[in-house]
Amino acid sequence: MAELLQVRDLSAGYGEAVVLHDVSVSIDEGQTLALLGRNGTGKTTLINTLAGATRQHGGSIALGVGAAAVTLHKLPSHVRASAGIGWVPQERNIFKSLSVHENLTAVARPARKGRSSSPWTPERVYELFPRLAERRSNLGTQLSGGEQQMLALGRALVLNPTLLLLDEPCEGLAPIIVQELLRAIRRITREEGLSAIIVEQHPQAILAISDTAAVLDRGTVVYSGTARSLQEQPELLDKLLGVAR
Repeated sequence: MAELLQVRDLSAGYGEAVVLHDVSVSIDEGQTLALLGRNGTGKTTLINTLAGATRQHGGSIALGVGAAAVTLHKLPSHVRASAGIGWVPQERNIFKSLSVHENLTAVARPARKGRSSSPWTPERVYELFPRLAERRSNLGTQLSGGEQQMLALGRALVLNPTLLLLDEPCEGLAPIIVQELLRAIRRITREEGLSAIIVEQHPQAILAISDTAAVLDRGTVVYSGTARSLQEQPELLDKLLGVAR
């Protein structure tokens, strides 16, 4: 399986403050990486750095396979989106003054050449999230938190990315909405084969739908391996994350 994302010796942060220190991670085509760690360990900073929203102090980021690989760390955020990054930040960042349908059509891009699965269109997003289809004329301000999260994910999908970045997509949502989102993410990654990096505070739920896992602590990688191996070692998971079984 070909390597899609390669991050090497990455140091980054905000202004002069360095949060990430010599971070190296990679992900293959069609695979999902669970990015775990306690609060404040650098998970969001890593996602934001991949998307181009922080100051990078060192290291490299490359996206793509073989000769098609693009050096991301030299590019601004909007060019990274064109290169294949689909980003769903914690803040969601939907256009609240636009309707659901306008949010989707405003950012939609055609599918990239060589894509094996069907391209993501607003209609496919509606099929994935029937709630959005029912509210397609509603403004962003008229949506619940869960519906806004669905819309944020839909907006990333209609970019037809090669790599999806999800920063705590289930945070603060009702359990029934969390389950709906997890089912959608499983379909996108496991059935559609879209590569993804997922930050989430529900480690077991995300490990169950991921191929690999990385744990951050104080801005460095302290664990890297298969998701299944970490899932089957609850004592190690407790130690790394400080969570009760």
